[in-house]
Amino acid sequence: MTEKYLGENIPKLGFGYMRLPLRDGKFDEEAVNGMVDEFLAHGFSYFDTAYIYEGSEEALCRSLVRRYPRERFQIATKLAVMMGMSKPEQQQAQFDISLNRLGVDFVDFYLVHGLNGEFIKIADSLDTWGYMRGVKEKGLAKHIGFSFHGTPEELDDILTKHPEMEFAQLQINYLDWENPEVQSRRLYETVRKHNTPFTIMEPTKAGLLAGGESKAAAFLKEANPDASVASWAFRFAGELEGLITVLSGMGNLEQIRDNAGTFKNFRPLTAKERALIGEAVGIINATPRIPCTACRYCLTHCPKKIQIPTFIKIYNDLLVYKDRSSSGYSYMLNTGAKSAKPADCARCKECERHCPQHIEISDTLAKLVAELDPVRSQFV
Repeated sequence: MTEKYLGENIPKLGFGYMRLPLRDGKFDEEAVNGMVDEFLAHGFSYFDTAYIYEGSEEALCRSLVRRYPRERFQIATKLAVMMGMSKPEQQQAQFDISLNRLGVDFVDFYLVHGLNGEFIKIADSLDTWGYMRGVKEKGLAKHIGFSFHGTPEELDDILTKHPEMEFAQLQINYLDWENPEVQSRRLYETVRKHNTPFTIMEPTKAGLLAGGESKAAAFLKEANPDASVASWAFRFAGELEGLITVLSGMGNLEQIRDNAGTFKNFRPLTAKERALIGEAVGIINATPRIPCTACRYCLTHCPKKIQIPTFIKIYNDLLVYKDRSSSGYSYMLNTGAKSAKPADCARCKECERHCPQHIEISDTLAKLVAELDPVRSQFV
């Protein structure tokens, strides 16, 4: 079937390899293999990983590449120019590592990872754009693009200057559609202006829009008891024009089956359902929280190796449930003698430079210490 645009014929659910299930601190290979089998059995084929996702490329090799014919799937991975790169030749060295980890001779989609103002400047200084063109010309990648966490103006500038970039990866979900920090709607309008196809990341905002015990989840379940809470988010993302695929960091078979059902029997949102989503956004925004998606980019760049996503979750629980005793106990469990503690934060702000959600992490950790260090002392 002839494509009207790049990726039109790719099934619209993609498998993000950033949040795989763990067992004893390692990827649960038996569980991951079963998830891959289920995903492919439903007719889906797009897998997304990255050089900086620790152990992810190797896991994709073991669970997919060594177990299935190459024509059964598409692989996307990413070039991390933010990893202290200063010389152009470091780009090929990193890509060689990715190809070796993945056990492939080429990837289907190769992206410059996590571009925003600062990292765009690094890409410019390294002539990453020329390097990416060379990767495609050599047949090492079928298609080249970038993932993006900057402003609509920066996105417009990249697509104007570098039309050779065939696709973009954007954070789009109904909570961020009008979020003044993320600006999902304006990012979407920008890629449409340039007729640039796109993949979607964070369609459920790291699970925030996928369920749980939140008031918004209860509201949507009451509106349609037969639909999963996650399906609302995937239907919002999945009907956008120019879409290649929607990435989901699925962690178990139940999630794969639910998401597969949404996309195999896809129904666009009705006007009434859109109004209900608008009400759900209002409910979520009425509850104070730190917009962490647990992507772990902060942890990768923290010199103290503080488990920042874990501590932000504890802080969010404190904000939502107002229970200092329960939060203090969780805080105590995660600040053992050998663990890096929020109080160890050097305020270097390396984490904040790499945070896609623009969270003031240093200040958040300081607030957590002030709130829960006194409570922690009751447990130790």
